[in-house]
Amino acid sequence: MTESDPSALVECRNLRFGYDQRRILDDLSFTVPRGKVTALMGASGGGKTTVLRLIGGQVRPQSGELLFDGQSIPALDRDGLYRMRRRMGMLFQFGALFTDLSVFDNVAFPLREHSGLPENLVRDIVLMKLNAVGLRGARDLMPSQVSGGMARRVALARAIALDPDLIMYDEPFAGLDPISLGTAAHLIRQLNDTLGITSIIVSHDLEETFRIADHVIVLANGRIAEQGTPEAVRHSSDPLVHQFVHALPEGPVHFHYPGPSVAEDFSEGLGK
Repeated sequence: MTESDPSALVECRNLRFGYDQRRILDDLSFTVPRGKVTALMGASGGGKTTVLRLIGGQVRPQSGELLFDGQSIPALDRDGLYRMRRRMGMLFQFGALFTDLSVFDNVAFPLREHSGLPENLVRDIVLMKLNAVGLRGARDLMPSQVSGGMARRVALARAIALDPDLIMYDEPFAGLDPISLGTAAHLIRQLNDTLGITSIIVSHDLEETFRIADHVIVLANGRIAEQGTPEAVRHSSDPLVHQFVHALPEGPVHFHYPGPSVAEDFSEGLGK
């Protein structure tokens, strides 16, 4: 194994992963710099969420190296993987709150599971995390009593409860109204800078993601189509990246699923 990069918290080297004969990631290499917001973008099915699952150790690569703070994630045993996961926070798509637990207990859950802290300290930490996302006053509400935007902020408070080094966001802006979306984006950027953490965002929301990201990686066909600053990616000459950035209906990603021509399909029907 080559020497790790001290400026990178996550390093992906020549990674390959797939299901059966379907290749998802093919010789993928990139780094996630410490203290920065890195965005993983690209068309649906490009492997973005798979990258998050690999970093979290939910699945293992078929070949290549994947390092977290210089340690190989695939080489860890179960105890080592659990220790590493305590240094990671995850904001799942749509929040994934425990519906039978209050807002307070949702945020307290990882602390009670992993920290061993007395309940009075758990209470103080939970209130501090909820205050950071503007929801200290909502601590006694149930998930069914909060809006979608508020639920996402509760989930963010839970994700930072253990003061992780890395937070991964899977579609944090999906389904949010413009006000909630802007609030969520501002919180991600603010918490990243205030807490000195590293963030990886998987998102299809181009404008908000470009506004808060330091580095953008565009995945396509299991590889990197483009990477760089948001401005550099926006002006990429790669046809697929150009189509994605400008939301064009036609380009390398076709509107029509591959199949027989229209003439062939209709002539076959007429012949019966």
